[in-house]
Amino acid sequence: MASSSPPVLPISNTVPAATQGGAAQSEAPIATPAFRAFINHISNSVRHGLAQRRPWYELVDRSAFSRPESFSDAALRVRKNYSYFRVNYLSLLGLVLAFSLISNPFSLFLLAALLAAWLFLYLFRPSDQPLVLFGRTFTDGETLCALIGLSVVVIFLTSVGSVLVSALMGGLAIIFAHGAFRVPEDLFLDEQEPAATGFLSFLGGAASNAAAAAAPVVGARV
Repeated sequence: MASSSPPVLPISNTVPAATQGGAAQSEAPIATPAFRAFINHISNSVRHGLAQRRPWYELVDRSAFSRPESFSDAALRVRKNYSYFRVNYLSLLGLVLAFSLISNPFSLFLLAALLAAWLFLYLFRPSDQPLVLFGRTFTDGETLCALIGLSVVVIFLTSVGSVLVSALMGGLAIIFAHGAFRVPEDLFLDEQEPAATGFLSFLGGAASNAAAAAAPVVGARV
């Protein structure tokens, strides 16, 4: 009597739905479309703004500096110079801020950690995935309150706040001193006035683009 071979069981390569869900939940927030759109909007806005900066040799032309005759003359110079050199002034302010943070690595670490906490724990965390820390599940409201409290502690109870304020005050002092002593008569102000309507105007575009990128995520939590 011939021996019958055991039936061959079909092999399936399908992955259980629970495993697929776990893999989807384990996807890092940095890979989400909203986060990528946020980074793209910021980088494009900054690149567009930097493309509008004036030549640096015009900013440091020694022959164009003179003492203002009065306070009103200095204020008029500051207004005209900022209208022409707004992007250069912003770049200078950013350099002062970056130098201050780099020279205070502890403040830089705290500020970067705070920003990462806002981005990955609340803003770009999928709304259908609760935050679980140390075995406890936190709601969106609890997470938001904790992040606000953490921001207050980091900015007002550590050296971060003093470093930021000192850098901003120092950068603004340099900008206003340059604007007051730089004679703007050689600048083509009439052609540049309609280009923008406010100081750091391209930052407003970056902020609006970032808000547009984050709006769907924030709206899903409200």
